[in-house]
Amino acid sequence: MTTPLALLVLAAPLAFAATALTALAHPGARCRPVERAGTVAGWLGLVVSALAGGAVATRGLVESPTLGVGGVGASIRLDALSTVMLGMIALLAVVIFRFSATYLGGDERRGIFLGRLAATIACVEVLVLAGNLGLLVVAWIATSLALHQLLVFYGDRHGARLAARKKFIAARVGDAFLIAASVALVAQVGTGNLEVIFDEIRRNGSGPALGAIGLAAVGLAVAAMLKSAQFPAHGWLMEVMETPTPVSALLHAGILNAGPFLAIRMAFVLDGAGLATALLIAVGAVTAVFASVALLTQPSIKVALAYSSAAHMGFMLMICGMGVYPAALLHLVAHSFYKAHAFLSSGSVIDERRAARVALPRRLGSPWRLAGSLAIALALYLPLALIYGIDLGGDPVLVAVGGILVMGTTQLIAPALDSEGGLAATVRASLLALAVTGAFFTLETGAHHLLRSTLPAELQRGSWHLALIVVVLVAFGAVVAQQLVDPARPPSARRRAMAIHLRNGLYANALFDRAVGALRTTDAPAGAPFVTTAGAPLPEPAR
Repeated sequence: MTTPLALLVLAAPLAFAATALTALAHPGARCRPVERAGTVAGWLGLVVSALAGGAVATRGLVESPTLGVGGVGASIRLDALSTVMLGMIALLAVVIFRFSATYLGGDERRGIFLGRLAATIACVEVLVLAGNLGLLVVAWIATSLALHQLLVFYGDRHGARLAARKKFIAARVGDAFLIAASVALVAQVGTGNLEVIFDEIRRNGSGPALGAIGLAAVGLAVAAMLKSAQFPAHGWLMEVMETPTPVSALLHAGILNAGPFLAIRMAFVLDGAGLATALLIAVGAVTAVFASVALLTQPSIKVALAYSSAAHMGFMLMICGMGVYPAALLHLVAHSFYKAHAFLSSGSVIDERRAARVALPRRLGSPWRLAGSLAIALALYLPLALIYGIDLGGDPVLVAVGGILVMGTTQLIAPALDSEGGLAATVRASLLALAVTGAFFTLETGAHHLLRSTLPAELQRGSWHLALIVVVLVAFGAVVAQQLVDPARPPSARRRAMAIHLRNGLYANALFDRAVGALRTTDAPAGAPFVTTAGAPLPEPAR
């Protein structure tokens, strides 16, 4: 259905664009007009997203006419996915912009920063509203370029420039894959309108595995992975911590999510290409395991949060590869709000930890108690799975997702059961695990019903996908088992050495550093320390 509301929602990004233009006239510390414009734009975005949600709930899909040539150009698409994303971004924009207005109080370039922040938010909002590949590609690239201006806001910081350079290169490669995928889709279908493309795939399928749509799916998968800092192109995400805290919050809570958003938006295209979904499963799982272990060794709070973001992005892309898109969207929204709060409050984390020191009960390391924790987690999961209609015998993908959930709740129960904490602690941990399991099933079911008209009706995964999923589950299980056993084991030289390697990201970032010249320090300011990829300064070399 076409309606003027599909164009009226552009008021949200246009208001932030107007804020960015206002900053050109008020670039300094005294920038009240910029603050007022950004505040109005943020609240306008919330109102617009609410109106859009109401329109989609009552009318279904809402589209604007396409402005372009040959079916490729700019159009707006309102459906459940775009309205959820717009509402999330609007709320984050209100919080982050308000925080930024006070965070940089007194900075001589405060107006410029707020203007760049507003421009980036505008680009992200257009991205999630795009209904045509032409506008999608333009907004995708514009978001990256606007973010780059924020990353180099303090251009005199050598580390910030190097990280921005690496991110810029990775982003441009991802842009090339997205453009190539879009060209292939337009050549095959004859238009860039997303709904027409999806209808074509619904009717005729994706064709041969390496046909135009199959190749486009691979390009989309690679673009999503590069956008979300997946292994081995993840290093830049750990090194952009010299940017102001609001930039980190916007990056981790909003812009990184463009990768999973692209996978969910283009689910019809991805689901028809086994190679694309296998790439998402494999690369996402490797990144999730690697980053979640590496973050435990980081002394810097913000670097640990960066590894956490890479792990979450990997998990979301892996779930998209499995075809459980509603769970990926649920994870995306929850992660966004959690990570925005984590970064905006990162300055007070140390004080909070010092004020809340609690002596934890000693771990026993009993294999029977650990097995009992797994049994309790299974006992909580199975009845709820049956209540919510999960076919444990005929739906192996959802069973695999359930297995990952059970591993997570086992980690909640084990520290209490396998310790001297007593029965009360075990009961509390089990009730918490029950609440988590129930919330997952309830919210995932709600997300499934919300997105049922915008996603493929059935999961289509072959036997080799299922074999890959089994490998992923074994890897996840090995990591979880190690985390459960390690607290009760005595320290060892081997574990300390592994911790050092993990702290430096297993040196996977070194090749990227060499390729882009990040190991050269000739352009560093005099007296600047040598810096590792984990952000820890090294001593000057002997002369």
